[in-house]
This record gives sequence, C-alpha cells and structure tokens, in this order.
Amino acid sequence: MSHVHSSLSARRRALARRLTLRAALSLGSVLAFALGSAVAALVALGVLIDSALAGRWGETGLALVLATVAALTARTAFGWLHAPDARPDAVHLPRRVARSLHRKVDRMAERFGGVRIDAVWVTGDMNAAILQQPRWGLCGPMETHLLIGLPLAHSVSHRQLSAVLAHEFAHLAVQRKGAAAWGRHLRSWWFRVVDRCAESLPLLGPLLDRLTVGDLVAAMQLSRLEEFEADEIAAQMVGSGLVAETLVEVALKERFLMEDYWRGVMERTEAAPSPTIRPYRDMGHGMIAGFRRPSEHEWGFDSLFEGDDGAFEPHPSIPERLAALGAVPVLGSVVEHSAAVRLLAPLLPSLSRVFDRIWWAQVRPSWRERYRYGLSG
Repeated sequence: MSHVHSSLSARRRALARRLTLRAALSLGSVLAFALGSAVAALVALGVLIDSALAGRWGETGLALVLATVAALTARTAFGWLHAPDARPDAVHLPRRVARSLHRKVDRMAERFGGVRIDAVWVTGDMNAAILQQPRWGLCGPMETHLLIGLPLAHSVSHRQLSAVLAHEFAHLAVQRKGAAAWGRHLRSWWFRVVDRCAESLPLLGPLLDRLTVGDLVAAMQLSRLEEFEADEIAAQMVGSGLVAETLVEVALKERFLMEDYWRGVMERTEAAPSPTIRPYRDMGHGMIAGFRRPSEHEWGFDSLFEGDDGAFEPHPSIPERLAALGAVPVLGSVVEHSAAVRLLAPLLPSLSRVFDRIWWAQVRPSWRERYRYGLSG
C-alpha cells in the first residue's frame, strides 16, 4: 500500500468515525425525545382518567390537552425517525438470466477477497453504485446490492466495465465492510431525518441548517476522500491507465447523453404528442451513430474539461481524479461492442421497455404541455 493511499485511508477513517458518532448521538437524541414524549402522553392519559373519575373537570381538561400535545409530538418525532432509504427504479438480474454479467462480477469479487454481493440490478442512470441497506429498511441483516446503469453499460467496453467494477468493489471492500457499512447507514439515516424534520416543521429549517452545516461539509469531504481512495485501489487492481481511460470515456459519453442525446429527444416535444423514438431502446445505436469522439487536433484535456471543477461537489472532478492517480488522460479506442451488448444482449429489449415506460411516465405531463404550447404558438 502506497504512502498516499495510507494517508487517504487514515483521513477517511477518522472523518467517518467522527461523523458516525455524531449521527448516532443525534439519532439517539431524537429517539429519546420521541420516547419521552410518548411516556409523557401516557402519564397525562393516566391523570386524565383519574381526574375524570373523581369529577375534577378542570384538571381533566388540562390533562386532555397535555396528553394530546405529547401524543402528537411523539408521533411527529417517530415519523422523523422512520426515514428508510428509497430504493432506485431498478430491474433485478438473477444469475440465471444474466450469467455473463454475474460471472464478470464474481471474478472481480474474488480479486477483492471474495466480498459478497447479494443482488445485481440494472438502473436507468448513467452510474454504477454499491447500495447497502438493512433488509427491513432501518434494521435487519445488511444486504449489498450492485447497481449498474444501462446508459453506462452502453457507454463503456467490456474491458472498461472492469475498471468501473473495480472502483465500486473498492468502496465495498475497504470503506463499507462490516461495521463500516452500519456507520454509513447511520450517517445517511441522520441526514434523511434532518430532511424530514425540515419538511414537517419549515420554521425549524434555518436552525437545522446552522446545526448541520458542519456535518454536511464534512460528509462532502468524506465522499471525496472515498472516491480518491477507490480510484487508487482500482488502479492497483486493473491498472491506472485503464482507470484513467474509463474516467474520460464515461465523462465524454455522459456529456453526449446530456447535451445531445436527451436534448434531441426532448426537442421533439413540439412535433408529436408522444415520442416517436424510445430513448432507452435506441440508446445503443445512438451511442454509435451520434457520439463523436474528439479528433487528435481537438483533443486537449484542459479544453475538454474546462470549468469542470468539483471542489465543492461530493464527487471530485475528472481532472482532480486523474491528477490524484498521476495518470495521463487518454482517449480510448472506439467502443464497437459495448458492455451492454457483450453481457446483456438477450435482455436489452426487455430492459429497454422497462426504462422507456418509467421515463415516459415521468416526462408525459411536461411533454404534452410543451406539445400543446407548440400547437398554440
């Protein structure tokens, strides 16, 4: 392990421990408040019954008010705590229907010491991630899920997907193993509780912001350290050149999807009441036909990623990540057979239909509104 990696790991562990302790204490405080309010409601209810039986009606009225306020307070506080992490829109890929992908995942897991993956999912995002959640939302055995975005699978080669998987398995093997997974769960849970509290009591929003801004900044710093560390470990597994190539490839393809592909899809709103193409069905072809790789005279790292500054983002920018790796940015060769084609070919029509339906359900109101506006204009 390099000195740089050791330093990153030590800083990351220290920051994670501090944030986990603060999250645990904060959650414990909210739980104590909720339980205290519930006990107060029960005590007030007992006084209410006794005073009513004794005919002390003034005392009964006061006890009724106190019992009601305490019960509502307890209900609100317990409602803040009931904040499970939302599962993304995803399609589960059992081993029997995606054997090629599972074999690739298994090989990478073995390289990381046999880390366990409970399920593999495909999402509609341009991303890959490791999701760890207790089986029953907030408690239960910790389960580990690997999420791979279909747009990402269309964007990278079979070889480049190895770099993506190495990065995600690095998160799992080094940062989220055993008790560390529960620490991450507590930190995420606490921030969701803060959000629910601010939503239910908007007047407390400014106070909550002041109380938690330090934790939010520290969480952003932790996320950045985790990304740098995962890149470093992935580079040790598959080579810094492949990691660098994949980072650039994914960034360029993501920019193409956002600035060209999806914009082109949405520009058709004024021409038809519903889309004439299905974006996920046609995405693989769109990557081949529409994506234009920069030519040699256009290829300039600074110009391509100009303004891509991740200093105030949870994820570092591409220039920051490549600088940390000490890797020279390169353009990979043309991806003729994407990882999606190599590993998911028989499933692509079905997966595309699922995500096209999800996408259309989300954009239908705005699409039809823009179509009507185009007619009236």
